[in-house]
Amino acid sequence: MPQDTVTLREVAEAAGVHPGTASRALNVATRSLVRPETVDRVTAAATALGYRPNYLARSFKTRRTMSVGVVVPDIANPLFPPMLRGIEDRLALDGYVALIANTDNNPTRQERIFAGMLDRRVDGLICATADREGPGLAQLTDEGVPVVLFNRVLERHAFSSVSVDDAGGVRLAIEHLAELGHRRIAHLAGPQSFSTGHARYQGYLSVMRALELEIDEELVVFGASFTAPEGERCALELLSRGRPPTAVVASNDMMALGCGTALERAGLRCPADVSVVGFNDMPFVDRFQPPLTTVRIPQFEIGARAAEIMLERLEMPEMPLKEVLVSPNLIVRGSTAPAPVDP
Repeated sequence: MPQDTVTLREVAEAAGVHPGTASRALNVATRSLVRPETVDRVTAAATALGYRPNYLARSFKTRRTMSVGVVVPDIANPLFPPMLRGIEDRLALDGYVALIANTDNNPTRQERIFAGMLDRRVDGLICATADREGPGLAQLTDEGVPVVLFNRVLERHAFSSVSVDDAGGVRLAIEHLAELGHRRIAHLAGPQSFSTGHARYQGYLSVMRALELEIDEELVVFGASFTAPEGERCALELLSRGRPPTAVVASNDMMALGCGTALERAGLRCPADVSVVGFNDMPFVDRFQPPLTTVRIPQFEIGARAAEIMLERLEMPEMPLKEVLVSPNLIVRGSTAPAPVDP
């Protein structure tokens, strides 16, 4: 039977249940109201008949489009695909479609994307693009659009969010290096306009003080982006400032990759001369040469949890905001080693 001719009533008749029961059984949001054996029977009937839910008809009843906008700063960054997969998989369980857009960290482009998402009547926005101020997102909430942040938090505005304990991750990295005997530890800092770059830099300062390690302003270089070329530029600047560090904590894995290139260009070996630690544990960093020691964050889970919060907000708009902070852990690989005896 062609898919477009199958109705919910026909599925209900095949399963031997009332159409209302079939509807509840096929809707993830109401499935718990139906006995499991009935859900199995209805689902089997729907599959056998090739039934597809009519989301357009449902949207007329619920005034929802069953779509959520997902906005990231750089879809080419390997950090984001696992998060996007987590978002898509969780939204799909409730019949939602993710509309994904990339801003390239361009405020004008981001403004156009937000406008385009609203023109398409998305039910909410899940964003990883907000800077620490977030004026564009504040305007969206003023218009009643549910917003959930992932891998970002804001300082001046309250949003539900799923983020990482960035300062805690940097602490793991520096403590590891200190245990290896490193004292002159540098930091390639990410953009300070983003919560991730700012929190990791503040974490660096805090941990260095706590471990009574020298904080030398010559050992910190601020990057304009979280990219490998910017990591290389920052590392070359760092190496030009005189006595080099014995270890570097990069604000993310891409900057760590660029740092490795800079060390090679300068004739330094990693980790024999300079140890390097990244942040995020992106796919394939275990295949770097040497494999990268890095702070691992649960990328898929961050995306899935952000989608879960969005779905909760769509069902209960008045629910309190949720700020979920996930804990990272350190993955030790070949890019870190004991400090040189006579640096």
